[in-house]
Amino acid sequence: MNLAPLLAFTSDLAYRAGRLTLGYFQTGLRPDFKADDSPVTAADRAAEEFIRGEIEKNYPGHAIVGEEFGASAGESSGASHRWIIDPIDGTKSFMRGIPLYGVLIGLEIDGEIRVGAAYYPGTDELLCAADGLGAWWNGRRAHVSEQADLKRAYVCYTNVRNMAKYGRGAAWERLNAATYAARGWSDAYGYLAVATGRAEVMLDPIMNVWDCGPFPVIFREAGGFFGSWSGIPSHTHNEALACNAALLPDILALLQPLAD
Repeated sequence: MNLAPLLAFTSDLAYRAGRLTLGYFQTGLRPDFKADDSPVTAADRAAEEFIRGEIEKNYPGHAIVGEEFGASAGESSGASHRWIIDPIDGTKSFMRGIPLYGVLIGLEIDGEIRVGAAYYPGTDELLCAADGLGAWWNGRRAHVSEQADLKRAYVCYTNVRNMAKYGRGAAWERLNAATYAARGWSDAYGYLAVATGRAEVMLDPIMNVWDCGPFPVIFREAGGFFGSWSGIPSHTHNEALACNAALLPDILALLQPLAD
């Protein structure tokens, strides 16, 4: 399968949707709050509507699932291609004018993410990849770091309180104590930092499928790992761990046992 046209389409779409969100950014936009207390803004909705419209126009037979508008009709028809969309990953940052948010688009083909793009409008960084075509960061090859010493590793996270809330407090404390620095470069930006070699580990104890749509293929192509805290690759574990290849065995050893 020639994935190059799909990579170009996905990257351009993430970029254009991201530029759309900048029209709302730092404007005092007020969020609404969903039943789970997570925020959503007019920018989230507008960006997802734009992304869905472009996919439906260009690939009408593909299924779509997104954070704000759920699954398309194709989702139940057994389509081999499914687009996974998070129009703004990091809405809590976005609504406060913090630029560490991203537009995430992944394409799943027969159950595996094969193409993905993440655009960070606030910092103008595009990270994208497709199987066999490499991972790219603003036109340069993206690669995880080669740091093999855990005592010099940087760890990123989103919400420390969630570690204990989801039964991962002790595992988190072991990892935090064993590494050089922990920084709250949260949500999608932490995964960007690891995929481009600026940090070594990013982890979340709770993760929806749209929060990580593009990352499995990005990390495969960047030479790293993306999957569960138990070391199983994929985007469907309701949790996420991303790291460089050199440190994966040490990190997995520290994280076990997972439950507090």
